[in-house]
Amino acid sequence: MKNVLSNLLLFAILIFVGFSCKKDETPAAPSGPVDTKGSVILSGDITASRTLKASEKYVLQGFVYVKEGVTLTVEAGTVIFGDKATKGTLIIERGAKLIADGTAAKPIVFTSYQPVGQRGYGDWGGLIILGKAPVNQPSASIEGGVGRQYGGTDPNDNSGVLRYVRVEYPGIAFQPDNEINGITMGGVGAGTVMEYVQVTSCGDDSFEWFGGTVNAKYLIAHRGWDDDFDTDFGYSGRVQFAVSLRDAVINDASTSNGFESDNDGQGSNASPKTSPIFANVSVFGPYGRTGVTAFGNDAQWGRAMHIRRNSSKSVFNSVFVGFKEGLRLDGTTTFANAQANSLEISGVVLANMTVAAVNGAGGVVAADALAWFNAAGKGNTIVTDVAGLGLNAQFANLTAPQFLPSAGSLLLSGGVTNAKLSGGLTATTYRGAFGTTDWTSGWANFDPQNKQY
Repeated sequence: MKNVLSNLLLFAILIFVGFSCKKDETPAAPSGPVDTKGSVILSGDITASRTLKASEKYVLQGFVYVKEGVTLTVEAGTVIFGDKATKGTLIIERGAKLIADGTAAKPIVFTSYQPVGQRGYGDWGGLIILGKAPVNQPSASIEGGVGRQYGGTDPNDNSGVLRYVRVEYPGIAFQPDNEINGITMGGVGAGTVMEYVQVTSCGDDSFEWFGGTVNAKYLIAHRGWDDDFDTDFGYSGRVQFAVSLRDAVINDASTSNGFESDNDGQGSNASPKTSPIFANVSVFGPYGRTGVTAFGNDAQWGRAMHIRRNSSKSVFNSVFVGFKEGLRLDGTTTFANAQANSLEISGVVLANMTVAAVNGAGGVVAADALAWFNAAGKGNTIVTDVAGLGLNAQFANLTAPQFLPSAGSLLLSGGVTNAKLSGGLTATTYRGAFGTTDWTSGWANFDPQNKQY
């Protein structure tokens, strides 16, 4: 009898466990309204903190505002689409936070909602982060038709975390010269974390900083339309380890550059001065690549570095390849900053520039600009062609680039030291974004057109 009771009890337990397992396997209800594809819709104002789960997919419809005091957390591996018809855009307002903390194995992806093979530039708006760090414009309102202000008095303001994140096919023109970039930062403070971030096929600038103090490491600007790294309105952060790879047939009517930097639109003495530090950057432009015979609108390709309008941007231990001009020092105030060493360029290699490696404009004599660049002690180098750099033959393969320099490359040495290379920047003896480690491996995607999300 005891054995019979034991067997009945065991049978009952097994039935209960079986039903429990089936109950657990029931799909969870969506966290909000869904569209016809089953993606959870994000629209309007987000007024309460929430977490976006990797188990769901999301679509941004129209301008989506994360309001002050609210934190939007995104789990590693989450995919968020931008709706094309409504110009889906995510805006993190002043006092709000975005915690998008992915991993190398599970990056967070913001991407086009179009099918494989049909994705293109400007399929959605992009990512806009606004903070309370200083800018040199009163009552600054971010561009792109967003209608939100940015900037303040807290250089250590914290807008959250952006780590192991990809942003694909963003960038739309609200009006001429008033666009949404891939990632737009307005007054973002140094309390914000920004590491391992890729922008691909953006319809305007890949990264643009309007003032602020945020630092960044490990950035990729891939196949951008306009400028790769644009700095304005008093930005003074530090950026290290960044790479740009351009598509030779894609450029902007306003002239596409690697770097573009202004203090403001008038070149005034407004404070704080635009004075970022960029170190260990590789910018690969359209010219001088094997097999490249077309350059889009050739007249619209500009400079690897266009520093103008009283900017004091400094660049160290970097390489710039294949533009019409390598460096244009534009404007007498800009050149005065260079002569006073508030603008410094050292340990920099310019290769295969088709017009002039270094040029002047806006009252700056080209010969004076070149003499300043070549001055003893700066460690700068001008190389005639790409072959002289010792790059991997596939360094500019648009869908599978091999960025590491070959053994014996002149880029693997020659890095300079400078008092400005401190405050969180890593000391290197090499020039460019890469030594012997490819930090893009595992999380970046250079062929998102064929990625099934």
